[in-house]
Amino acid sequence: MTGFQGDLFARQVAAPRATVPVALWDRLARSAFRQRFHLNAQDMAYLLEKGLPLVLEHGQDFIVRRLAPASPLKDGRQTPWKGHPIFVAQHATGTCCRSCLAKWHALPSGRRLSADEQTYILSVLAQWLEKEMARAAR
Repeated sequence: MTGFQGDLFARQVAAPRATVPVALWDRLARSAFRQRFHLNAQDMAYLLEKGLPLVLEHGQDFIVRRLAPASPLKDGRQTPWKGHPIFVAQHATGTCCRSCLAKWHALPSGRRLSADEQTYILSVLAQWLEKEMARAAR
């Protein structure tokens, strides 16, 4: 019997929309470290081929497994530097580990992230990826 992910887990419709403060983008723009992250040609090709909804579905899974627990496994080292557009977006937006979430987004460590907080993180990643796609289209 062949099954699909949607058969076992409820699928979230693409592009979550939580409010992301403009001040966050201003702060990230002032960080030389965060500003150096952009999608390379391979990651951009993957994003365009698979589409933003599927890439965000992957992102949702990464958030649930790697960020949402109160004490994530390998916290501070759980997000690779490359290999998927979401990983690059996480480093660019300070959503890569619980200490960065606390510093950049005021989401404290030591407790499980709520569903709303997870949606907020996914919204930050979606907006950053949309900006990268617009940047590549120029």
